[in-house]
Amino acid sequence: MKSSRHYWLLGGILLLGAVLRFWHLDLKPLWMDEVITAVFSLGHTYQDVPLGEALPLAAFKQIFTLNSQATCAQIIETVSVQSVHPPLFFCGMHQWLRWVNEISMDWVWKLRSLPALFGVGAIAALYLLNRIAFSAKAGLVGAALMAVSPFAVYLSQEARHYTLPMLLVILALTGLYAMLVDVQRQQIRLPIWLGWIAINSIGFYVHYFFLLVFFAQSVTLVLGAHRIARLNRAVSQLAMQKARAAASWQHSQIVLASTPGNRKLIEAISPPYVLPFSSITPSPLPYLLPIFIVCLTYLPWLPKFFSHMGRPEIDWMKSHAPSWHDLIAPLCQLPLGWILMVVAFPVEQQPLWIIGFWGLFTLIFVGWLIGQIRIGLRQLWRSPQSHLATWMFITFIGVVVLEFVAIAYLMGTDLTQVPRYNFIYFPAVCALIGACLSQRSSIRNPSKKLTFQGSKSPQAIAIVLLVSLLSSIFVVQGLVFQKPYNPNLVAQNLSVEPTQNRLVVTAYQDFQDIALGLSFALKLHQQEPQANNSSRTHFALLAQTNGYDQVWSNLAQLKQPLSLPLNLWVISPGLKRRDYKPQLSIRDRAGTPHSCTIDPAHYHRLGIPYQLYQCQK
Repeated sequence: MKSSRHYWLLGGILLLGAVLRFWHLDLKPLWMDEVITAVFSLGHTYQDVPLGEALPLAAFKQIFTLNSQATCAQIIETVSVQSVHPPLFFCGMHQWLRWVNEISMDWVWKLRSLPALFGVGAIAALYLLNRIAFSAKAGLVGAALMAVSPFAVYLSQEARHYTLPMLLVILALTGLYAMLVDVQRQQIRLPIWLGWIAINSIGFYVHYFFLLVFFAQSVTLVLGAHRIARLNRAVSQLAMQKARAAASWQHSQIVLASTPGNRKLIEAISPPYVLPFSSITPSPLPYLLPIFIVCLTYLPWLPKFFSHMGRPEIDWMKSHAPSWHDLIAPLCQLPLGWILMVVAFPVEQQPLWIIGFWGLFTLIFVGWLIGQIRIGLRQLWRSPQSHLATWMFITFIGVVVLEFVAIAYLMGTDLTQVPRYNFIYFPAVCALIGACLSQRSSIRNPSKKLTFQGSKSPQAIAIVLLVSLLSSIFVVQGLVFQKPYNPNLVAQNLSVEPTQNRLVVTAYQDFQDIALGLSFALKLHQQEPQANNSSRTHFALLAQTNGYDQVWSNLAQLKQPLSLPLNLWVISPGLKRRDYKPQLSIRDRAGTPHSCTIDPAHYHRLGIPYQLYQCQK
């Protein structure tokens, strides 16, 4: 492939990836986690959210304006108390929002633009990783797969800290491969080792899951160094045996080698006794020291980390009443997560025949793709030039998967139920698949003519990229990877009688419930942009720290300016349908109490339940 064509292709891949990531960037509504990002990144705290008041929807938009006076130190303090995440991403987001504040774009677009940029950067970084570890063509195929992967596009359009750590994972794996090459060659390129230390240190302060990445890299580095040392000993022993066997032959050539010309001839045809490996096992210190240094950089934040791990906000991932389903769920959810990295068709909230059609197509495609990967992986494993990189990726992926399984079965926290958490090893999977597909076009027969096993490699690459591209288009249109708690559908259900006055009450127990309620308020406000319509809908966040009796009592005392009749919607996280009261009390504008009757026909549950009450004069 000519150099100019190669880089034109790379530029086209980056452009395609950017288009997919910025296309309809502000189309989908913010969901709970993105609201959390917005509150902290804009320089606010949950204390700025009006609680216990019935206010117009426009009043809640004030929390989503940029507070340019906020500092990184203040954001760190807020995040450490009101969140269960490390602070670095939110500080970076705040600075980014200050830079783009004057751009005449919707604030949601600005909020999501930085993760989208990191997503484009991940494409370029994956090209670099595969080019160094495998070949230039593997770099292009891996970058193309990253560009059109529905999983990568989905993460890039989330205002969350997924694409930045994904970029750091790619850079860390690039450094890890270079370090393994150094161990093999018994050298240390100090900038590479220091860079690996820096990336893994920063990663922990961006996302706690980087601990899993760092542990997997450490295991891979230690096992790789041990494996290389073992191979060194085996090769050295073989060399010694050859040396002894050839000793008599060399002795017979001493006379011939007495002249310079004959000496050069003997050196050219003699066995290569000088090997790139030492017969002595290298000290483990060079590769244990960077691991130790990275651990030291984690110490300042470890108390906060352990404090966050004990917070109730993460209990939703734990199974409080384990059943047989919980025992097999992780083993089923893992492969489903792998499939979504390459193909994702619309099956959420679709008719049965559409689910069946796309499901069958996905199964056929995945079965075919496994065959393509198997052929390419065999070639990569057998090739001396790509064996080390292949071993590294397989080991790293295997360790991370084992971490997921161990956390699920030993700690009772099932990370596999959330596909987006696969971001920590998705780059390695993407790189390995890209290398496997590109490798198959390099298979040559003894006659030196290019051949292909199975289907032709260019055709296989094209099929995979087209299927992934189609999947990404579905993602961009909001048909795949729909937002958790689906603010779109909730707002639609809450608008059953759009001309009627409406009071929406969300009960909250923690900061996440507040963010959930704000996501619904934002979508409702988007649906009713006109002032005269917005005044028909008021929203309130009521505390339920002492149970729902507290909510019903606060609701009965709530001051609200809407005239009756009105529709009262109660969004109640954690409340079962049978626990909704048949009647609730509410006050009118004059403070007179009125009774609201439950409407059984308008009960909904999508992650959280919400119920309609009819309030008459």
